[in-house]
Amino acid sequence: MVRGARQPQQPRSRLAPRLTGTVEKPPRKRRSRTEFALKEIMSSGGAEDDIPQGERKTVTDFCYLLDKSKQLFNGLRDLPQYGQKQWQSYFGRTFDVYTKLWKFQQQHRQVLDNRYGLKRWQIGEIASKIGQLYYHYYLRTSETSYLNEAFSFYSAIRQRSYYSQVNKEDRPELVVKKLRYYARFIVVCLLLNKMDVVKDLVKELSDEIEDYTHRFNTEDQVEWNLVLQEVAAFIEADPVMVLNDDNTIVITSNRLAETGAPLLEQGMIVGQLSLADALIIGNCNNQVKFSELTVDMFRMLQALEREPMNLASQMNKPGMQESADKPTRRENPHKYLLYKPTFSQLYTFLAASFKELPANSVLLIYLSATGVFPTGPYDFGGVLTNSNRDIINGDAIHKRNQSHKEMHCLHPGDLYPFTRKPLFIIVDSSNSVAYKNFTNLFGQPLVCLLSPTAYPKALQDQSQRGSLFTLFLNNPLMAFLFVSGLSSMRRGLWEKCQEYLRKINRDIAQLLTHSRSIDQAFLQFFGDEFLRLLLTRFIFCSATMRMHKIFRETRNYPESYPQLPRDETVENPHLQKHILELASILDVRNVFFENTIDDY
Repeated sequence: MVRGARQPQQPRSRLAPRLTGTVEKPPRKRRSRTEFALKEIMSSGGAEDDIPQGERKTVTDFCYLLDKSKQLFNGLRDLPQYGQKQWQSYFGRTFDVYTKLWKFQQQHRQVLDNRYGLKRWQIGEIASKIGQLYYHYYLRTSETSYLNEAFSFYSAIRQRSYYSQVNKEDRPELVVKKLRYYARFIVVCLLLNKMDVVKDLVKELSDEIEDYTHRFNTEDQVEWNLVLQEVAAFIEADPVMVLNDDNTIVITSNRLAETGAPLLEQGMIVGQLSLADALIIGNCNNQVKFSELTVDMFRMLQALEREPMNLASQMNKPGMQESADKPTRRENPHKYLLYKPTFSQLYTFLAASFKELPANSVLLIYLSATGVFPTGPYDFGGVLTNSNRDIINGDAIHKRNQSHKEMHCLHPGDLYPFTRKPLFIIVDSSNSVAYKNFTNLFGQPLVCLLSPTAYPKALQDQSQRGSLFTLFLNNPLMAFLFVSGLSSMRRGLWEKCQEYLRKINRDIAQLLTHSRSIDQAFLQFFGDEFLRLLLTRFIFCSATMRMHKIFRETRNYPESYPQLPRDETVENPHLQKHILELASILDVRNVFFENTIDDY
C-alpha cells in the first residue's frame, strides 16, 4: 500500500513499525552485541572461563542471527515499492535468516534462557517480525495463502502469551510493540474475514490501550483510540447481516471460489487475455478505513483474489518445507493498493505496471475517488486521487471560479498512453461519466465500467460505509438486499439466493456471448475469470437499478464505455424476469417494476 512517500501497512505513521536501516550488517556492531551478552552472562553467573565453550558459541551465534535478521528486516523499506522482480532475492534472504533464527532459539532455548537471559517478549518479537514478513510478501505477490502464514505466527504469539510479561516492565516502548502487534494482527484477520477473532482482538487491544495510557500518560493516546474507532467502524460496514438459527452472525467471503465465476459454454468465442496487474486507488473523503485501506479498496481487493489455501501443502517458498504436491492453479492478479496517491506517484506505479505487463495480459485500474467537475467547454473533469484541503460535505470539488486546474485530478486523457495495452477501468465516483467520453487511440481492448453519479435520496445514505456500486461488484446479493430494504437474513435463505444468483450470472454470460451487437472489447476480456465475474455483476447491478422503483433518473444508473446493447443485456426481458424471481424469493417484489420496458 502506498500513501505519500511511505508504506502505510499499519494504522498510523507514529504507531507503525519503523522499517528504516541498512541491509549490510556492520561487523563492529555485531561484536559489541555479543560482548554485551557475554558480559551479562558473567555478571549473572560466575567468571567467563566457567562458561562452556559450546554455550558461549550458542549465545554468539544467536546474537549474530538476531543482528542479521534485524538489519535485513530494516532494509525492506529501502526496496522499491513498485516492480515485481527487484525485491524477490532480498525477501528470500530475509526469510532464510528468520527461519534459522526461529529454529535456533527453539533448539537452544534453555541455554539462551540461562546464559543470554532470553525473555518471552523477545521470542514474541521474532514471531511478530516473521508474521510481518508474510504479510508484506502477500502485499507484494497478492497470494492470499501468505495471509494464513502471517495469521499462524500472530496467533501463536497470542496463544503462548509471549507479550504477557511486558506490562510488568516499566518500559512504555515495549508496550507499544505489543499494541502494534495487535493492530497488525487485526489487519490480517480482516483480510482473512476472521471477524470473530477481530472482535476478540479489539476488546483486548482496548484493554491494553487503557492500561497503557493510565500507566504512562503518553501523548499517543488519541491516536490509539482512533485506531479502535476505525476498526470498529470497519467491521460494521456491511449493511446486511446473515444470521445463523442461534442469531450468531455468519461470516461470508467474497473472494473468488472454485464455482464463483460462470463457466464458459463449449464453443463460446472469447478472448484469451488474463488479468495480470491491478491498481486499486482510494480517495473517498469520510469513508470508513483501517490501516489506510478504505472499505471500497478492501472490497475490490477481495473481488480480485481467490480463496486462501494452506500454504504448507500448496507452495514451496523460503522458510517452508518442500511439498511433494504441485500447487494447483492459484494465480491472483498482482495488485498495488494506493491510498490518496499524488498524481506523480500514481503515474509512476501505472508506468511500472504497464512496463512489466506480460503479453496477452490486462491492466485493471480501479478508482474510488471524489469527483472533479469540468471547468471549461472542452473539459470533462475527472476524479481526485489526493486531497490535502478540506472538502465540503466530502463531495465533489468545484473549481469553476478558479483559474488553475486541480493538480491531482486524474483525467481520462491521462490514461490514453496506457491504452497501448489491454486496459480495464472501473470508476466509482460522483463524476464517473467523465470516463464515458474515453477515446481508444490504439485499437487495443478497452472497457470502462462507471458507477452512478448520484443515488436516490430515498435510499439510506451509506456512502461512509462504502459505495453501493462497488458493493454490487464485490457482493451483489448483499447489495440487492440493501436496495430492497432488508438488513438481515437467515443463512438458509441466503444460500438459496446465492445459488439462484449463480444461475443469473450464467444466463448473463450467455446474453453477452450470444449478443450480435456487443462491442468485441467485452468478449476479449471475458476469458478471464475475474473480469468475467466483474462484467456479469456489473450487468446485474445495472439491470437491478433500472428495474427499481426509486432509481428513476439517468444519473442513478451505471454506464459503460463502450456502451452495452441495452435490449440484449441490462434491459433484456429474460434477465428482468430472473430479477423479479429473486425478489419474489425475498418477498420484496413490490419494490421493482413488473413491466419494466413499458415504463421507459
